[in-house]
Amino acid sequence: MSGILIAAIAVLFVALLIRVPVFIALLAGTAVYFFGAGQANPLLLIQRFTSGMESIPLLAVPFFVCAGVFMNYAGITDRIMVFCAALTASIWGGLAQVNILLSTLMGGMSGSSLADAAMTAKMLVPQMERRGMSKAYSTVVTAFSSTITPLIPPGIGMIIYGSTANVSIGQLFMGGISVGLLTCVTMMMLTAWIARRRGYAPLKTTAEYEPVPLGRAFMHALLPLFMPVVVLGGIRAGIFTPTEAGAVAVVYALALGLYYRELSGAKLSQCLKETVLTTAVIMLIVGAASALAWVLTRERVPQALTEWMVEAVANKYVFLIIVNIFLLVVGMFIEGNAAMIVLVPLLVPIARAFGIDDIHFAFVFIFNLAIGAITPPMGTLMFVTCGITGCRIREFLAESVPYFAQLLFVLLLITFVPQVSTLLVDILHP
Repeated sequence: MSGILIAAIAVLFVALLIRVPVFIALLAGTAVYFFGAGQANPLLLIQRFTSGMESIPLLAVPFFVCAGVFMNYAGITDRIMVFCAALTASIWGGLAQVNILLSTLMGGMSGSSLADAAMTAKMLVPQMERRGMSKAYSTVVTAFSSTITPLIPPGIGMIIYGSTANVSIGQLFMGGISVGLLTCVTMMMLTAWIARRRGYAPLKTTAEYEPVPLGRAFMHALLPLFMPVVVLGGIRAGIFTPTEAGAVAVVYALALGLYYRELSGAKLSQCLKETVLTTAVIMLIVGAASALAWVLTRERVPQALTEWMVEAVANKYVFLIIVNIFLLVVGMFIEGNAAMIVLVPLLVPIARAFGIDDIHFAFVFIFNLAIGAITPPMGTLMFVTCGITGCRIREFLAESVPYFAQLLFVLLLITFVPQVSTLLVDILHP
């Protein structure tokens, strides 16, 4: 590794530590390399920046972001929440269980954990507090349930990973179903155990709950719940590609908004504005991280790291443990999408050298970064939910210990039981 590359990486980490926006920090580190290595041509840096965003699979990002925004403004969330309440009415935990199930179902529509966390924090946390749950606990459930969102197709992280690692996005979507459901079920089980100890009664036993027949609640939510079926079914049947599926999702979400008469002209304008802003943030990070990834490839860092790791590490399980520890630490400091674009070209060749399945390793990677999104000091999900609910960070962290343990348990299952992530893929793509 050359001295100028070490200097570039040092600039990147210092910029991140002083809270410089992620894409600027990435560009700053890359610029140090370009100009310090005697390539003082700003056009070359711009070329590498823009080429990182010129990927056909990445066209799915604005489409799915737009579909998620339309869903949030089209009255979809309320219908799904009523269905979640009817489904979990008998389970200890009340609205905490609704919160987790809502995040899981909305993950197949919004694709954005931050959008999901912000929406749920505004809608459910005040109601959870009115029903006897502490602000800290309500905020923790909201933040941790939002980690399920990037695991449920069409998660934006899966699209970025697939385009970066040259892995089938359709197969990643299939694998995400089982990983997301496992995370949801174990989180609901933990919540039910905590609720029994604290006396958070099932919804049906509370005076405020107005029971809705499950069949009627399901019928009201049927059309929104059908969207993931349309997306995944179309991809599986070969009717359209994952990128085209994004466009189909936009049309479907827009049609639902017009059918429910919720999308006025003003709301439509706001939806498009949010789509542009969210997409711009993601793509700026993608472009900057792609430029840095090119620098690392030019310096032969992936090849050198692969050779060293294969020689130094005894087997693939030791490698996976090292990767888990490494990614958990990285996720504490670097935004997930940026970390993915920089580190996937480094780690995927090593995983393949050890014979690790592409889909299996993808979800080890994605799940680690999902945990990082809620872990201090970066912890974007933690800061978003605490900022909306007014919860103190210290109280949040004290309440979050059992949920961190639950996520680590699921991570170990994903790591050492490959079938958790590959079973559906093997069945549907034999």
